Amino acid sequence: MTSRRRFLLGASAAAISGISLSSLAQTLTKTTRIVVGAAAGGGTDVIARLVAEKLRGSYAPAVIVDNRPGANGQIAVDLVKGGDADGSIMLFTPDFRMTVFPHSHRKLNYDPLKDFAPVAICSKGALALTAGPMLPASVTTVAEFLQWARANPKQASYATTSAGGTPHLTGVMLARASGVELTPVHYKGGAPALQDLLAGQTPVAINPEGEVLPHVRSGRIRVLAVTGAKRSRFLPNVPTLIESGFRDIAVEPWLGFFVPGRTPPEAIAKLGAAIGAALKGEEIAEAFSRAGTDLVFVGPEEFATVLRADIERWGPIVRASGFVAD
Repeated sequence: MTSRRRFLLGASAAAISGISLSSLAQTLTKTTRIVVGAAAGGGTDVIARLVAEKLRGSYAPAVIVDNRPGANGQIAVDLVKGGDADGSIMLFTPDFRMTVFPHSHRKLNYDPLKDFAPVAICSKGALALTAGPMLPASVTTVAEFLQWARANPKQASYATTSAGGTPHLTGVMLARASGVELTPVHYKGGAPALQDLLAGQTPVAINPEGEVLPHVRSGRIRVLAVTGAKRSRFLPNVPTLIESGFRDIAVEPWLGFFVPGRTPPEAIAKLGAAIGAALKGEEIAEAFSRAGTDLVFVGPEEFATVLRADIERWGPIVRASGFVAD
């Protein structure tokens, strides 16, 4: 098993919680919802639907994806926070709502460590800084984009998937490190952000790389850099921001499942094991690959450790950026 498709916490996903695979069948008897705080069609939505399909019939008789975009993800967060604490409703979210927002929002009506319980990380990847038709075709590097931005300050904006998220903060870090003012334009998810990029409404966008791959392959947009610590296997010819001269900008977001904090440990363990079992096999690994993301399973206990570490990591970054969402 390669480092890009790895299960952390044991060779068997079900072994994470000591639950046999046979005991996972029909854990619930009612419809289960995976709530996504973004519009349908974006990277988070695509992965949520892949997992939902695998959980359907094994974990619960019906597993649906419930898209609740708006209010910077707050609608989805509130829905799950107050939902049934039995494993029948879960939030599927990019990391920033749990790791960045506690630092970037003065008024946040949830505590990621108290109001939610981490269940599983299922993917990890990089962000991509992409250029659309508004940017001259001659601009092919980060340095050239920043030079263009200096010369065109009124047009120097970038599309993000939400205010205060990792794509937004990556742009803030790039602006501060380069001394070039870049204006963020926020959208309700990756799909609408890319729509405006493709329509020439913004010169560049920062999205999860899986969201941009189809448009890169079609030649409609080009990638100036990725944010990983090393080059992406999906875009091997694209330099990282580190290689582009910004050695302190490395961002590798994850996608994770959460349930209400009131959920009993045994229900969390069963759901974590069910997700782990659903992620096993070449078929699902290939589906993740086609979506442009790495399948990386992390179960409840290890996820809790990752979550706390990432909350600590983003604190000084957000404070140094000076960004406050409200």
